[in-house]
Amino acid sequence: MTSLIVCVLGLAIAQIWLIPMLLNLGSMQYLISNRDDVAPGDSVRLGRVRRAATNLQESLPAFLALAVLSVVLEVDNYNLALYWLGFRVGYLLSYVFGIIYVRTLFWMGSIICLIMMAAALV
Repeated sequence: MTSLIVCVLGLAIAQIWLIPMLLNLGSMQYLISNRDDVAPGDSVRLGRVRRAATNLQESLPAFLALAVLSVVLEVDNYNLALYWLGFRVGYLLSYVFGIIYVRTLFWMGSIICLIMMAAALV
């Protein structure tokens, strides 16, 4: 479970910071500045990545709490945590490439995993 927690945190770093930075390399002067000026125009893809990152930030605390509780209470939620990670990666990719219905299914799958992880702890 510990390795999955580290992988999820790696996903968070990539999705919240690394991917947006890579998609915004054309605005390097803005990125290294104090950002006092208005941000330059974002691409559609960068906007999608940022919205997907915001969505991840909403569910990441719940996942981390459930994963840590699983370790502390010695509850085997490994497979559910692995599925959650897979759903979140699928969600990011489907959001970036604009696959709307599949994106919703990935999101629903990740929420169901969180509910099942919580139920296993009770």
